[in-house]
Amino acid sequence: MAKRSKPSPAPLPSREEVIAFIASAHGKVGKREIARAFNVQGGDRIWLKQLLKDLEIEGVVDRRGKTVHKAGQLPPVVLADIKRRDRDGELVAEPTEWDEEEHGPVPTIVIVPPRKPRPGMPVAGVGDRALLRVDPLKPGDIHRYAGRVTKIVAKKQAQVLGIFRALPEGGGRLVPVDKKARDQELPIRPGDEAEALDGDLVSASIVKHGRFGLPHAKVRERLGSVKSEKAVSLIAIHAHNIPNEFSKEALAEAERAQPVALDGREDWRDVPLVTIDPPDAKDHDDAVHAVRDEDPHNAGGFIVTVAIADVAAYVRPGSALDREALERGNSVYFPDRVVPMLPERISNDLCSLRPHQPRPALAVRMVLGPDGRKKSHSFHRVMMRSAAKLSYSQAQAAIDGRPDEITGPILDPILRPLWAAYETAKKARDVREPLFLDLPERKIVLKPDGTVDRVFVPERLEAHRLIEEFMILANVAAAETLEKAQSDLIYRVHDEPSLEKMRALSEVLASIGLKLPAQGALRPELFNRILRGVEGSEHQLFINEVVLRSQSQAEYSAENYGHFGLNLRRYAHFTSPIRRYADLVVHRALIRALRLGSDGLPADTTRAELIEISARISAAERRAMAAERETIDRLIAHFLADRIGATFEGQISGVTKAGLFIKLNETGADGFVPAGTIGADYYRYDERTHSLRGERTGETYRLGDRVRVKLVEAAPVAGALRFELLSEGRYSHRPAGGAKARGGKASKAAKKTEKPGRRAAPKVRVKRRGRA
Repeated sequence: MAKRSKPSPAPLPSREEVIAFIASAHGKVGKREIARAFNVQGGDRIWLKQLLKDLEIEGVVDRRGKTVHKAGQLPPVVLADIKRRDRDGELVAEPTEWDEEEHGPVPTIVIVPPRKPRPGMPVAGVGDRALLRVDPLKPGDIHRYAGRVTKIVAKKQAQVLGIFRALPEGGGRLVPVDKKARDQELPIRPGDEAEALDGDLVSASIVKHGRFGLPHAKVRERLGSVKSEKAVSLIAIHAHNIPNEFSKEALAEAERAQPVALDGREDWRDVPLVTIDPPDAKDHDDAVHAVRDEDPHNAGGFIVTVAIADVAAYVRPGSALDREALERGNSVYFPDRVVPMLPERISNDLCSLRPHQPRPALAVRMVLGPDGRKKSHSFHRVMMRSAAKLSYSQAQAAIDGRPDEITGPILDPILRPLWAAYETAKKARDVREPLFLDLPERKIVLKPDGTVDRVFVPERLEAHRLIEEFMILANVAAAETLEKAQSDLIYRVHDEPSLEKMRALSEVLASIGLKLPAQGALRPELFNRILRGVEGSEHQLFINEVVLRSQSQAEYSAENYGHFGLNLRRYAHFTSPIRRYADLVVHRALIRALRLGSDGLPADTTRAELIEISARISAAERRAMAAERETIDRLIAHFLADRIGATFEGQISGVTKAGLFIKLNETGADGFVPAGTIGADYYRYDERTHSLRGERTGETYRLGDRVRVKLVEAAPVAGALRFELLSEGRYSHRPAGGAKARGGKASKAAKKTEKPGRRAAPKVRVKRRGRA
């Protein structure tokens, strides 16, 4: 009998075939899917892995975790905002997330009506946010994608937010608060003012009379005087459509809620857990405790307990409170107010771990070895009673030898063991080496009238780091437990920096004479080496800022691709269910997986639902961060509005063709210097060195340079500042004739020229614990 020959292996796909497959595939695409499609087996998978890496380096594909898609393309399902109608009357949407710096202009998606409309099917409109299933259109089409609505996430009424300026003859004009639309004022006809007064902040709709009529605004809601105490945060709330009033149904549910009984819970009321929070915190959702482990096999180890408010006991899936919490996604923090995710009856009362009052909690007990590594953990549904409510500074003062009447009695039995356990946990953290960025966090203090009183940098204490480290350990334990139970969950993920951003970082480092360290696998330790290399130098703050910009944005996902910044393989938010919906979902998943009650995640919850929730709460988080940042900008612009003509020290924080972005040392405020106002030369933008360079003089202004500027304009409502540059730039060679080479304006230039200051420029940001 003739010997049967082995079938010859299938030929390897060409580079073009792999790219075409990635571009045309629907759903998740990774190395496994590509290998299956082209029958790539055995050692050839190494070739495929290298091919995908090469395509990523060349910018042909983008990677997200273990999945890839063609660079600059949308994934098959995308969260999008419906912006307008085109000339044919079709709805046009744009993706909620898009990186213009990396991929160019935002792509447009034309909404395709359903093939077979059914009664009750959601009807999308301008201003809605929806999940779309998208397909690329042929090149040359006015839109890049066609999309079908699979679900409307939020119905939003189209509106413009602005300041009403009254005219003597009646009517007026609307001055938009958006920086990008400051020159697009709209007329308001007599009778369309809705009793708005000059200077009022209003919400208006844009209307037309007739097909070819000019657009004008009609006031829909008067929000109050822009000079009032709450106006600045109101602008951000309305501009970003942040829900700030609870429905009657949700408030009624909250008021009907009764304290949870001990039945079915472990009684931990004698465990001396304590809360440690900012001094102005109104809700307290986490408490901690630590003792030395008495197990002789774990000498030098500790048992650390983290107890978290049991919000799931009061907010049931599908209830009015649950629907409100999902829509909000998270609480939003402004200097003058908080827009909470849950009503105060829940967040500040029933679920707040007040001292000496019984409260339901979901707790994790973790055993740490003497090397700080977590050896084991267990979750418990308990009734606890906080032994004390402490502020960070109060707890730190006690450890530093300055106890008060509250911390004195608990210093030895409670606080010292906590600090000893933290010193042990630090050992494992230092070995893991997460990304460490040293960026001063400034806090804005307001006067009673809502204006800025002062801006200062609060001291960073070991008490802050202790709570953060214990919360990270608890979050890891939650993710590990749910994975072991084979339960779907919402992860907190943070992808590694893209190759494009690494190239940009390398260019910035080269512009100041530094070199990106040689690397194998990309790890946080690489960035830490860069940061340690500039520690104590004039570039320290600048490089910390640049490294921060090089990072990807953390988000929520039903797919786990790890947390790069924390250098963790699995991580889920568990510790703040009062103010983050993701944590509430994780609590419910734990309750179901560990059989801790009947109020866990519904058994019919699908992975597709968790993917949708992840997209919604990630978008809500970005919305909150943008609103908080813009409010800071507006408050500081108000603060500086009466200092026109004053001079400030600062740092160049951004360089574009249009000019320079400046961050001030004193307040951390950001402003702009138009390129046309710099000297008497024509300045060209050098993308490689991130600088503007004069054609004739060679004078150069570079990212990170210290400069002195004069404030020439402040637009408080828009949060915009414009500066005039007073400092002289750098010269690779000083032109003959000195400043006269700037076009014969030596005397004027000489008056402007000053040597830049050398002080550090701290960043203004409002930091909220748990943003990792």
